[in-house]
Amino acid sequence: MSAFSPHQPPAASSPEAALPLTGERTVPGLAEENYWFRRHEVVYERLAARCAGLDVLEAGSGEGYGADLLAGVARRVVGLDYDESAVAHVRARYPRVEMVRGNLAELPLHDGEVDVVVNFQVIEHLWDQGQFVAECARVLRPAGVLLMSTPNRITFSPGRDTPINPFHTRELNAAELTELLTANGFEIEAMLGVFHGDRLRELDARHGGSIIDAQIERALADAPWSDALLADVASIGTDDFDLIDAADRDVDDSLDLVAIAVRRD
Repeated sequence: MSAFSPHQPPAASSPEAALPLTGERTVPGLAEENYWFRRHEVVYERLAARCAGLDVLEAGSGEGYGADLLAGVARRVVGLDYDESAVAHVRARYPRVEMVRGNLAELPLHDGEVDVVVNFQVIEHLWDQGQFVAECARVLRPAGVLLMSTPNRITFSPGRDTPINPFHTRELNAAELTELLTANGFEIEAMLGVFHGDRLRELDARHGGSIIDAQIERALADAPWSDALLADVASIGTDDFDLIDAADRDVDDSLDLVAIAVRRD
C-alpha cells in the first residue's frame, strides 16, 4: 500500500536506483511517501525478533527494505515477488536477501521449508486469499508462524463496498482476517493494531483532524503540498506509531491489522 500520489519520481535507471512510486507499493527515501513507509516499517521493526535465527520467506517483498531488515536477524531470508523490476532491484540493492520471482498463488518453495512467512500489506492485493494462506501453511514447518499485516477495512475504506485503493481486491476487518487464517490452517496467537501515537495525533490536529486525509486530498486534486505538510510528513518516524494488542485496545479502531498466526498441525 502506498499513498495515492500522482507525483511520481522518474523511473529507475538501474536496479540499485529507487523503484518508481506506482501507488501499489511503498518505497523508502521519498519525503511525500514517508508517512506510509514508516507506517509499514514499524511492523517489521516490532516483529523482527520473531524471525531471529530462523529461515524466513517474505511473500510479496516489494522494494525489499523489509526483507533486508529481517535479514539482519534471521538465518536466511527468501524474498518473493512477481514483478521483474522489483526482483532485479532487490537482488542488486539487498544482497542479503535470496530473491526469487514467482506467483503467490503457488509458492515456489518445498513443503516445510521455512520457519516464518512474512506477508505485510499484500493480502489485500490478492484475488484468491484463501489459496495463498493455505500455501503459507504448506511451506511452513510444524509450529511455523505467519506474520501478516493489512489495512483495516473499517478505517481504511469506511462505508464502501469496494476498496478506496484501486490496487486492492478485498480488504478485511479483524473478524474477517481471523476467519481467513483459521479456515486455512492457522491458529491466531495474537491480533494487533497499528495506531497513531501521541505525536501523530498532534499532527492530525494540526492538519484539520487527519494528516492522512490532508495527504490524500492533495493527491486526488493533483495539488502541490504546502511546506508545512511536507515538513511534518517527512519528520515522521516509526516511534510515532503504536502497535497494540487486541486485549488492550479495540483493533476495529486501528489503521492496520497485524496477525501473528501459528500453523495448525
